[in-house]
Amino acid sequence: MAARRALHFVFKVGNRFQTARFYRDVLGMKVLRHEEFEEGCKAACNGPYDGKWSKTMVGFGPEDDHFVAELTYNYGIGDYKLGNDFMGITLASSQAVSNARKLEWPLTEVAEGVFETEAPGGYKFYLQNCSLPQSDPVLKVTLAVSDLHKSLNYWCDLLGMKIYEKDEEKQRVLLGYADNQCKLELQGVKGAVDHAAAFGRIAFSCPEKELPDLEDLMKRENQKILTPLVSLDTPGKATVQVVILADPDGHEICFVGDEAFRELSKVDPEGSKLLDDAMAADKSDEWFAKHNKPKASG
Repeated sequence: MAARRALHFVFKVGNRFQTARFYRDVLGMKVLRHEEFEEGCKAACNGPYDGKWSKTMVGFGPEDDHFVAELTYNYGIGDYKLGNDFMGITLASSQAVSNARKLEWPLTEVAEGVFETEAPGGYKFYLQNCSLPQSDPVLKVTLAVSDLHKSLNYWCDLLGMKIYEKDEEKQRVLLGYADNQCKLELQGVKGAVDHAAAFGRIAFSCPEKELPDLEDLMKRENQKILTPLVSLDTPGKATVQVVILADPDGHEICFVGDEAFRELSKVDPEGSKLLDDAMAADKSDEWFAKHNKPKASG
């Protein structure tokens, strides 16, 4: 499993302008690429919506060796109801803490040197007020699970992740594919995991030849496959193969063929300008205000 990589987490965003401000100005991430689509994604990357949407990849460095965020924006949808499924992303960046203070972005100290903040839409981020020697400040993504034992069977036995830390008492476990990659933390919660409308998706890559075997394994184990192996096109860029799975709590998991994804995910130096141009051209807020109507909720 050494060839598998943690790639990104997908967030649905309702306010692109405020969201861009948070990732660029508060966290200090860069826009790596921006893409506009006229119709919904075959693998439901933008959620269960058919209309025009955009995808913006933001991170501290290239997708080849950084865990990044994929921001999906559906035109005409202003907000998404949050569930209890996504519990936060933790990153180590004293610069982000300093930026948040300067911009008066709300911060709450939840442990010594650890600050909780929220991205627009209510997604939680935990900022450690330190800078680590590794190149990627993103340390872990935390997801809620209802049965830690069942989740461990799925993520370790079926998906081949390694256990880095385990705390039975606190019902948490830290998993990963490699020491130098962003980790996945599973946190046990009481009751069911509710994904509501804001549900995200975590993405990993593997050698393309492993994708059919992974799909077959999930079929044999009677696990949920949300989107069987499919090719996804991005205008003017590489076509990638993906399979979309769901874990026992319904967390969406994308596996993409690594070779084509490295082609697709090359940093576009125009990315930031493309996002700014798209935001400037998007008159949907004005239209809704003029007609005295609220944007739809997801």
